[in-house]
Amino acid sequence: MRGAAWAARRRAGQQWPRSPGPGPGPPPLLPPLLLLLLLLLGGASAQYSSDLCSWKGSGLTREAHSKEVEQVYLRCSSGSVEWMYPTGALIVNLRPNTFSHARNLTVCIKPFRGSSGANIYLEKTGELRLLVRDVSGEPGQVQCFSLERGGLFVEATPQQDISRRTTGFQYELMSGQRGLDLHVLSAPCRPCSDTEVLLAICTSDFVVRGFIQDVTHVPEQQASVIYLRVSRLHRQKSRVFHPAPEGSGHWLGHVTTLLECGVRPGHGEFLFTGHVHFGEAQLGCAPRFSDFQRMYRNAEERGINPCEINME
Repeated sequence: MRGAAWAARRRAGQQWPRSPGPGPGPPPLLPPLLLLLLLLLGGASAQYSSDLCSWKGSGLTREAHSKEVEQVYLRCSSGSVEWMYPTGALIVNLRPNTFSHARNLTVCIKPFRGSSGANIYLEKTGELRLLVRDVSGEPGQVQCFSLERGGLFVEATPQQDISRRTTGFQYELMSGQRGLDLHVLSAPCRPCSDTEVLLAICTSDFVVRGFIQDVTHVPEQQASVIYLRVSRLHRQKSRVFHPAPEGSGHWLGHVTTLLECGVRPGHGEFLFTGHVHFGEAQLGCAPRFSDFQRMYRNAEERGINPCEINME
């Protein structure tokens, strides 16, 4: 597979436009009206859409291009790539819309459900590492990596019939190590330290106090869904929790965590924190509320609380 990918890239490189050599001089300028007409016609023939955040294209237009490898440039913190009838390959260049060094950025991708027709690789200086294999029907698993480790190379797999193939994924580009919240490589289910809990209060997308109502395990997605009844909503993003229908002043919602953590319904009140990725609330630190009270008051007495929260 690697040989096929890089053979395609070499062919593409040979066909990229070269710098003009010495000659008698530049050709005469086109009349403005003719130039405008050519630009309009060229835009009409490009059967794909692209903006700063998302790209949608079709392999059926491949013959209209001189290159076997399509370059896609996206300048946004989140978006998607959707490649219908994939043929050849794509190089997806991700950058934030603000200046930031690559070593400070984490990229997470989540394939669309039913995505098929291409493999997705992490590529750097000619080396390919498989991120997502072309296996139609498997639920998409989130993959995260540092942008410093390379970019995305999407290569279509040989198909007898591409008529119903679409490769697609969502992406999120984040600063620091926040993206690693999704799949921490080392001890993903260990309890958070006091320092980590106190910092999570400041940086999480949601901070709530409440109870576990139920837990559902989803083996095919390697995830557990935790249903919560929230008695105190300190902060939330993207309306993760909604008011309970009986008007009790409580809130209802759910968060997910890794299946390997073996979460089970438990008694008692907890403080739940976490981040929202791809529209889903991912559980972060979740100490028992009595333990949180102890560590918070201890830090408050020592004057080392990174931020404040109403404990009443």
